[in-house]
Amino acid sequence: MDTRFNHEESEDKIYSDWENSGLFSPEKCIKSGITNPAAESFSIVLPPPNVTGTLHMGHAATLVLEDIMVRFNRMRGKKTLWIPGTDHAAIATQSKVEKMIYEKEGKTRHDLGREEFLCRVNQFASESRDAIVTQVKKMGASVDWSREAYTLDEPRGHAVRAAFKEMYKLGLIYRGTRVINWCPHCGSTLADDEVEYKEKKATLYTFKYDQNFPIAISTTRPETKLGDTAVAVHPDDIRYQKYIGQEYEADFCGVSLKIKIVADRNVDPKFGTGALGVTPAHSRIDEEIATKNNLLSRQIIGENGLMTEKAGLFSGLSIKEARKQIIENLKTRGLLEKEEEVPQNLSVCYRCATPVEPLPKLQWFIGVNKEFILKNSKISGIPAGLKTTLKKLMRQVVENGQIEIIPDRFKATYFNWIDNLHDWCISRQIWFGHRIPVWYNKEEIFVGEKPPKTGDWQQDSDTLDTWFSSGLWTFSTLGWPENTGDLKTYHPTSILETGYDILFFWVARMILMSTCLLGDIPFKKVYLHGLVRDEKGKKMSKSLGNGIDPLDMIKKYGADATRLSLIIGTGPGNDVKLSEDKIRAYRNFTTKIWNVARFIFMNKPKDYNTATAEKSLIEEDKNKLADFLSIKEAITAHYEKFEFHLAGEKSYHYLWHSFADKIIEEAKPRLKGADEKDKQAAYFLLEKILFGCLKLLHPFMPFATEKIFQTLKLSSSQSFLMVEKW
Repeated sequence: MDTRFNHEESEDKIYSDWENSGLFSPEKCIKSGITNPAAESFSIVLPPPNVTGTLHMGHAATLVLEDIMVRFNRMRGKKTLWIPGTDHAAIATQSKVEKMIYEKEGKTRHDLGREEFLCRVNQFASESRDAIVTQVKKMGASVDWSREAYTLDEPRGHAVRAAFKEMYKLGLIYRGTRVINWCPHCGSTLADDEVEYKEKKATLYTFKYDQNFPIAISTTRPETKLGDTAVAVHPDDIRYQKYIGQEYEADFCGVSLKIKIVADRNVDPKFGTGALGVTPAHSRIDEEIATKNNLLSRQIIGENGLMTEKAGLFSGLSIKEARKQIIENLKTRGLLEKEEEVPQNLSVCYRCATPVEPLPKLQWFIGVNKEFILKNSKISGIPAGLKTTLKKLMRQVVENGQIEIIPDRFKATYFNWIDNLHDWCISRQIWFGHRIPVWYNKEEIFVGEKPPKTGDWQQDSDTLDTWFSSGLWTFSTLGWPENTGDLKTYHPTSILETGYDILFFWVARMILMSTCLLGDIPFKKVYLHGLVRDEKGKKMSKSLGNGIDPLDMIKKYGADATRLSLIIGTGPGNDVKLSEDKIRAYRNFTTKIWNVARFIFMNKPKDYNTATAEKSLIEEDKNKLADFLSIKEAITAHYEKFEFHLAGEKSYHYLWHSFADKIIEEAKPRLKGADEKDKQAAYFLLEKILFGCLKLLHPFMPFATEKIFQTLKLSSSQSFLMVEKW
C-alpha cells in the first residue's frame, strides 16, 4: 500500500471506473443483482446550474449534500436515481453573450439577427455545459449521466409546450396589459421575485401640482407625477374628507393634468402629507386604485428609461435629468414645500442591478388566484373535480405535511411569500429561451405545438421566463407529458435539496407546476442549505476577492477534504464559513484514515483465516464490536434525519479518537505477540471496524474510502464500496 493517498493520481481514475461500471444507474444495479427490483425508490434531481460559467462553492455544497444522500440510500439497497442537468438561464446567458460579442466585435444581437445570435448563444451554452460536467465529476457526484437533461433540449421543450397549452386550457394562463417590472438594461420584464432591493437614502419632496390645487403630496419620484390622474387619501382622514370625489385641472410643470380625489383605506395618513399622488401606469398599487375608481392611465416613462412624449417639455430626458428639472421648476414657482432625506429600498434587476421601472405592458401571465377544476389529485384535502386555485394548492401541500421543509423555520417564510403572491408574468422580451407556443393570424390565436397549416400564422416573438421550464424539472426529466416508467417509479421525488436563497425562485414554482399539471407534489421533502461565506462570514464574491474556487481546492487537497469542509460544523439552513485552512485540516483527516488502513494492512497475519479469527475473539473484542455497532446505529439515525453535520462529526471523532487512538493502540501488542489465534482475532477486530468506518465515511469522502476498500480487498461480494450494503 502506498505511503500516502495521492488524490491527484487516484480520483479521476476512481470516478472513471465508477462511471464505466454503469452503477450510477438504478437499472444497472438491479441487473447486477445489487438492488432488489421491488426495493423502495429514492430519487432526487440536481438543481441545474446555469450555463453561464463555472461552478462556485455554493454549487459544490449542493453537489456534496446530494451525493451524501444518494450514496447513503444506494448502499441501503434502494433504487436510487440522481438526475443531472443544466439550466439555459435565459436572461443571464443572453446578457453574458451579448456583452462578449459587443466587446469583441462591437455588434449587438440586432446586428447579427435572431438566428445567428442564437447560434452563438447555443455554442457558448454547450461549452459551459462541458466545463460544468467536468466539475461535477471532480466533486465525485454519482449522478446518472445516461439521464442528463438540459432545460432547453427538445424533451424539455415538448414538456414546456404541453404545460403552457394545458394551463391555457384551464384558464390559468392569460394575456393582458398590466403594470409589470421592466429592466431598461435587459430590455425585458422581470417576475416579482427577480427584483432585488438595495437600501439607500432618497429625498422625499413635498409640493403642490400648482397654486390652485388644494392638497400637497409627498413623493421620492416627482418625475412620475407627470402621469398622475388622481390623489388618494384615507377615507377617515378629516383633513381631506371634503375633497373626496372632486376633480381638478392642474398645470404641473407645463403639463396639463386632470386629478380626481379618491378614498382608499391602503393610504397611510402618517406618511408625508397623507395624500398619495396616483400614477396608474407606473405603480402596481396605483394601478389597483385606478381600477377600483375607473381612472385613466398615462405612461410617461418608456421602455428605454427615457421620458415619453406625454411628459411634455421633459420628453426624451433621462429620469434623473427630468427629476432635476421638475424640482427646479417647482422651486421657481414656489410650489416646493419641503425636502427631507428618508431611507428607501430601491428596486433593481437581480441580474444587472439596473433600477427597475414599473410599466404597463401587454404580457402573458399565470393567474395564481383564478379558480380552476383540478382534474387529478393526490393532494390531501383537495379531491379531483374540486374548484381550487394555485395559491391554495401551494399552501395546502405544505400545511398538510405532504411536503416537509427542512429546517422547519422556513415554512413561515414560504407561507408569507404565498400570501403576497401576485399573478406571475411569464413572458420575456429576449431571444434565448423557449418561444411562447402561441401563434397569431390577424384576430385569430392558436396555442399548441405547431400552428394550423392554412393561414398566415406568426409565432409570438417573446420567450418564457426561465423559471417556467425549471419549474417542470422534477417531472419533465422523468419523461412527462408521457406516462413513462420513470415517472411512475420515481415521482414524486424523495427530496429536493437546494439553497434557501431560491426557495421562492424555484422551489415554490415547482410546487405550483406539479400540483397543477400532475395533481401531485414534486417532492416529499425540501432540504435547504445555507450560503457559503468566507471565514469572516462575508459573502464570497469576485469584487471582494474572497472567493474560493472548488477546483483549486480539489487540486491542492483533494475532493474528499473539500467535501468534508463544506458539511461538518454546519446544520441545515445555516450559512457555511469556509477557509483554505479548514479544507487543509480535513486533508489531514484523509491522511489519518489512509495511515490507519495502511497500518492494519501491513499487520495482516500470514495464513489469515476469517472464520478462525472470529472464533478467537475475546470478550473485550466483542464489546468493542458491540460499541461500534451502537455508534453506527446513532450515525445512521443522523443520516436518516438529514443531520449530516452530526453524522460526519461522529464518524470523524470515532475513527480518530476511539479507533485510531485507543482500539488500534491497544491491539498493537497483540499483533506483535506470539499467540497466532490472538493475533488473528486482533486483526479481525481492526479490519471489521475499519470496514464499518469506511462505509460510514464513504458518502462524505468517497474517493479515499473507495481506494482503501479496493486495495485491502475488504469484500468478496462487490468490486465497489459504493454499492456495498450499509
